[in-house]
Parts: sequence; C-alpha cells; structure tokens
Amino acid sequence: MKLNLENLPSLPDDVRKPHYDRADLSAGIVHIGLGNFHRGHQAWYLHRLMDQGLAFDWAILGAGVRAGDAAMRDRLMDQDCLTTLIELDPSGKSAEITGSMIGFIHVADDNAPLIAHMSEPAIRIVALTVTEGGYYQKPKGGFDADHADMQYDAANPDVPKSAFGAMIAALKARRDSGAGPFTCQSCDNLQGNGDILHQTVVGLAKLSDPALATWINENVTFPNAMVDCIVPATGPKEIALAKTFGIDDAAPVTHENFRQWVIEDKFCAGRPDWDKVGATFTDDVHTFESMKLRQLNAGHQIIATPGELLSIESIAGTMANPLIKGLFEKIQKTEIAPHVDAVPGMTPLDYVDLITGRFANAEIFDTTRRVAFDGSSRHAGFLHPIIRDALATDTPVDGLVLVEALWARMCAGTREDGSVIEPNDPYWDTLTAAAKAAKDAPQVWIDQTQLYGDLGQNARFAESFAKWLNMVWKDGSESALQAYIDS
Repeated sequence: MKLNLENLPSLPDDVRKPHYDRADLSAGIVHIGLGNFHRGHQAWYLHRLMDQGLAFDWAILGAGVRAGDAAMRDRLMDQDCLTTLIELDPSGKSAEITGSMIGFIHVADDNAPLIAHMSEPAIRIVALTVTEGGYYQKPKGGFDADHADMQYDAANPDVPKSAFGAMIAALKARRDSGAGPFTCQSCDNLQGNGDILHQTVVGLAKLSDPALATWINENVTFPNAMVDCIVPATGPKEIALAKTFGIDDAAPVTHENFRQWVIEDKFCAGRPDWDKVGATFTDDVHTFESMKLRQLNAGHQIIATPGELLSIESIAGTMANPLIKGLFEKIQKTEIAPHVDAVPGMTPLDYVDLITGRFANAEIFDTTRRVAFDGSSRHAGFLHPIIRDALATDTPVDGLVLVEALWARMCAGTREDGSVIEPNDPYWDTLTAAAKAAKDAPQVWIDQTQLYGDLGQNARFAESFAKWLNMVWKDGSESALQAYIDS
C-alpha cells in the first residue's frame, strides 16, 4: 500500500503509526539536509514526543540547498513527508511510521524560498545535517573564508548558495523585522559541532555585514550536541524490506536498535522537551561527544579501511574477520581508551564492548564503502586528533598509524584482489595521485598538509607510517594486520 496520509489508517496492524493527527501540527523547525540520519534520529525523537501529545508547534519543514535535494523533496512530498523507519534488531525487525515532518521547502538556486521560511517568526530552530566536511573549516580548524562558496556568498548575501549564507540572510530579515533570532543546531558528527557552526555563520557574516555578525554573535545560540545512531543508506533492498511490512515507501530508513542524543541546553527561542523521550540535556556534551567520536566514529574508519582493501562488503562483515576485529579491539583498548574520559554510567572500555556489538549486528547492512566515504574529512576529524594526543603523551600509536597507511593504500584505487575502488572521496583524484607516489616515497602521503597539517613532520609518526605502508605494499594488508596484533 502506498505510504501517504490517506492510506495511513489502513496500513497493517503490526506497523506502529503516529498517535497524533497531522492536521494539528505546525512548523517550528527547518532542517537542512534531509538524509536518512535526520529522519531516523532527530525527526524520530520529535515524533515520539508528539505521540505523547506534546510539541505540536515544533513540526519540521525539510530543506536542501543542492540541486540533488530536489529529488528527495519529490519523493517525500509524494508521500506527504511520512517516513517508514525499520528497526534492525538481531531479535527481529519492526516498522514505524513517523509524521513529525510536515513539508519540504522548494529547492531553488538562490535559496529564496528557504530564506523566506526561515524568516517566519514561528521557526525557532534551524537544524542541519550537512556532513562533517560541510562546514568550511581549514585543515587545522578555523573558518575558511577563502573558499569559493564563502566568497560567493559574501559578495551575494541576498542570493547565497550555501546553507550558511541562507541562514544569515534569514537572520538579517528577522533582526530587521523584530522577529528575533532562531537557534542554529548542528546534528553532524563533529566535536563541538555547535561551536563550529557558530564559527562558520559568524565568520561568513563578517565578510559582508560586520554589524549583523555582531548581532548574531550576541543573540543567536549554537548548542553543541552528540548524535548517535547507525543508519545505512537506502537502496532497492531497503525499499523491498518496507514492502514486506505492506508499505510502498520510496525512501524508507533502516536503523539499528540504539539511539543517543546528548544536547547542550542553549536554545535562544525555546525548544521541544526531547529529554522526555530519551535525549539528554547537559552542560558537559564534550565528554559524551569525545567518547563517541573517538571510539565509534574513529572505530568505523579503523574497520572500513582494511575492509575495503579486503573486498568485505559490509561493516558487520569486517567484524566477522578475525584480523580486522583484532585490529579494532587492540587499537580501541590500548591507543584510544587512554585518551577518552568516562561519562556517567559508561567507561571507555565498556563503550568498546557496546560498539563491538553494534558493529557486528548482521541485520544492519551498512556498506563498507559508505563508511569509508570522505576519508579526507573523517580521518582528519576522527583519527588525527587521537594521533596528535598519543604523540604528545608518548603513548602507543602504531595501530592508528597503520590505519593511515591502509587508507593511503586504499586511495591508490585498487583492492588487494585487483578490483577497482571507484572514487569515494570529494578529493579522490588528488588522493589517488599522492597514494601512488607514496608507494615508493611514503613521506609524500603525510606531506599533504591539507590533511595532516604538521603531523608529517613528526619523526615518530613519519617513521611508523613508512614502516607500515612499505609492509602493506610488500606483504599485503593481512600480513600487516597480523604483525600489529602480534606486536
């Protein structure tokens, strides 16, 4: 049965449906970047709050700033912005329809419709999931004011191309109209994601309107948050899975049986009571997010990189490989855990056990390729800070450096069985050229300052990297993994 509001009451009884009437909802949030993660995470928390008869004036309007976002808009609008969430629990699958999103703003090159909606006083939160690399940061941190997109938006603030330029234009309109500010809320996997969003928005505003930048800095809030739920990409398999529940959904979302959302309670225009459905509000987001980013997100790169080289299709498959699992557990316990603080109810070593089980969940068909995508952002964001800490404290780091060598081997563009790795990074051509040159001269790879900053000049790091990369090319990834595990 096609998913839409008309058919909602007739869906099978074993499908959990909204307990509220969509006609009672009104928009309070604009969310930019309507991928699977948002629909399986933030939108779900809001949906469950609405199921309790709360937050009816906080419904979501979807938005996008890329031409490709229009296709998602068409799919979702055709089903009244309803989404099928399918929980992939090893003990059994279940389906739920969420209805907290009530519309999707028209996608336009000049972002005029998006700016207009964000300018409305009823919108009190503008949230984003634009990927870890989408915040225009320099490799060592700080706003990249020289990026072509930011230069364009600075020169054309009324018709910006980026989400951040559109947010600034809307905030200007709200300041001028007296509507007041909205909260800017990042839901991306970045440590200090609110601080980074603050940096980008204020930094861009300064380029064209310093007075507006000052107003934003003084009035708008940017809460930090830690978000966590494994949400695979949707393809034919997921669409077919939805049909086994009797639902014809063009964009269903599958997810694991775990969610976590830890949020800094810093909302200038109010917020939903997400804590009533399991979210945590705290003044110490950093400790929670550090554990998650350093152990789960870094852990994903630790297993996906050799998994890609060894032609292992899924993340669960990598955890079934004794060498990759051994690499993961040794790095986690000896090289990452010493640089992670405990949070209430969870030690770093307990967290290793938790994510080991989550990654091994065979019901989650999360592809190795998806997790390995955009290594230029993910290695720099998740792994390199730990490497820097280990070098600074003279603690073990060999396994993390091995992962960097495996990444360099992966970026050469072939797996160990000779099959071709299709481009899987925004900077794939640059990475491939460096990776091929590094086969004979390992230093070339770590001299990419846009990725490594000054790490390549650290003698301990450079020596370890050269050792591992030479071994990977000469003896193969499996031999290198075994050598590390045995060391």
